[in-house]
Amino acid sequence: MNYKYYMPTRIIMGNDCITNNSEVFKTLGKRALIVTGAHSSKKNGSEKDVKAALDSACISYLVFDKIMSNPTIACVYEGASVAKGNDVDFIIAIGGGSPMDAGKAIALLAAQDISEENLFSGIYENKVLPMTFVPTTAGTGSEVTQYSILTNDKAQTKTSIASDLLFPTVAFLDSKYMEQLSVNTTINTAIDALSHAVEGMLSVRASTITNALASESIRMIMECVPEMLQALNSVPKTIFNPKNREKLLQASFMAGMVISQTGTSAVHAMGYSLTYFKDIDHGRANGLLLGEYLRLVEKEQPDLAGKILKSMNLPCANQFVELMNELFGKKEDISSEEINQYSKLAMQTKNIANSILKPKENDLKEMYTASFIN
Repeated sequence: MNYKYYMPTRIIMGNDCITNNSEVFKTLGKRALIVTGAHSSKKNGSEKDVKAALDSACISYLVFDKIMSNPTIACVYEGASVAKGNDVDFIIAIGGGSPMDAGKAIALLAAQDISEENLFSGIYENKVLPMTFVPTTAGTGSEVTQYSILTNDKAQTKTSIASDLLFPTVAFLDSKYMEQLSVNTTINTAIDALSHAVEGMLSVRASTITNALASESIRMIMECVPEMLQALNSVPKTIFNPKNREKLLQASFMAGMVISQTGTSAVHAMGYSLTYFKDIDHGRANGLLLGEYLRLVEKEQPDLAGKILKSMNLPCANQFVELMNELFGKKEDISSEEINQYSKLAMQTKNIANSILKPKENDLKEMYTASFIN
């Protein structure tokens, strides 16, 4: 088997890892732009810790906290304009997938002039601002990938900027920033990470290395599922065990390492429309579809499905579907007309070609129908 493996991001993980390693920021530049959302990074203490580390390192900074869920093209161009106008020489992204995706695009656009028409072309100069990432959810794995996923209204979907330029330089992983996450956010983000690991094993670019990482990530996430179910059924909602928070964070960045090499599959292709048109959280969308895709794989390639299910410690795909239904509860209403539309859009993505088992449009319709209507 021939394959390449490239992972340039430096990982620093543990309690208070940002303030304990403030000297790392000195290697990146003298003036930083902190890219984040309006509230969560302030509430969980991550922005405070980053500012304290920058002050300790005598590095100046400003804050761009206009990042919304599913960031838009206009948002990242605005952030890049702020970076250029203030002579910023590196980016610090704090938050879940949205601020990290936006931070990558801002780092790219602040370093070179790229028109909106060419933003997703993959053809760029070899210039980008250095990046430091601080994930505050355990799901996206964006801190170790070369993808920036943006809302693309022209295409009516989410579209990826993909370039090795977008690998962050450093990522700080501290699970204490996730202690107050809601149960639903914890579940949605964890299942997002699970879908990355599973889809990595279902990619035509899967390798021995990525499968090993994916299998361990799957095992770690599934070990935390009983506590997720317990939290869902408790009144008031319980706070998760800190050790499981850390386990989910590790599993998430491992799954991110997987898809940085393999890309994602048909599940993401299908999930994008659910997020764009129905405002369904990305991780929830993936989780609602993943079981049906796994059923299809189990039918067509049982040995491959068996490896994934073994990592889940489950005997069959049906049990995984039942588990996802229990985690996600009542499903959104989707019409047959919407299913037809979403299936056509999904077939146009690169994710389908990246799948070992390449579903046809009718397969997608059947998976949507089984996930939401049957």
